[in-house]
Amino acid sequence: MPILEARHLRKVYDTRAVKTVALDDIDLSIEDGEFAALAGPSGSGKTTLLNLFGALDTPTAGTVLLDGEDLASLGASRLAELRLRKLGFVFQAYNLIPVLSARENVEFVMELQGVPANARRAKALELLVEVGLGELADKRPLEMSGGQQQRVAVARAIASEPRVVLADEPTANLDSDTAGHLLDLMQRLNRERGITFLFSTHDALVIDKARRTIRLRDGRVTRDERKAAS
Repeated sequence: MPILEARHLRKVYDTRAVKTVALDDIDLSIEDGEFAALAGPSGSGKTTLLNLFGALDTPTAGTVLLDGEDLASLGASRLAELRLRKLGFVFQAYNLIPVLSARENVEFVMELQGVPANARRAKALELLVEVGLGELADKRPLEMSGGQQQRVAVARAIASEPRVVLADEPTANLDSDTAGHLLDLMQRLNRERGITFLFSTHDALVIDKARRTIRLRDGRVTRDERKAAS
């Protein structure tokens, strides 16, 4: 069973001024353990598709399945639980809480899960060491570089031990060296922890690292390419 699946997925944004078809009849499956990229130019539908997979938006038509569950059939509390237990998110703008330290940002999702304070503190510090930021645990986001903030975001995304991490343009604000190190980190987490990673991107570096590239244009899948195992 795929970890993520879209069936005849359609998303239309309808305002008084204009109707925009963001996704048009998408059929797509993401298997457990994949390291895959949704690639395409701005307006191709990749972020919309990522948001639908992450239960952050609802489709106009069609079905989204997460680990076999039809998201449209679920109530708000179950959707919130899925986002908390099975999904991790990494955003282009980092989305860290500015008044919290790196450690507290990583702890936050575990606090929502009800993990005791001592346990979540220890795990947050362990994860920050794993992403190379152990010495910055007490720094707040504005005291860190963009690359460091994005590493905190990755640590926070995996703190809940999710099945899937959805990353929306995670390298967009990073220089190529920092982006390369970040992608190496995520590849290691994919390989060692078995976490499925799905990116939206137009960054050639991400596309080069991905083992599968799904290309979108005008809301449709135009190509779906898998690299041969090395």
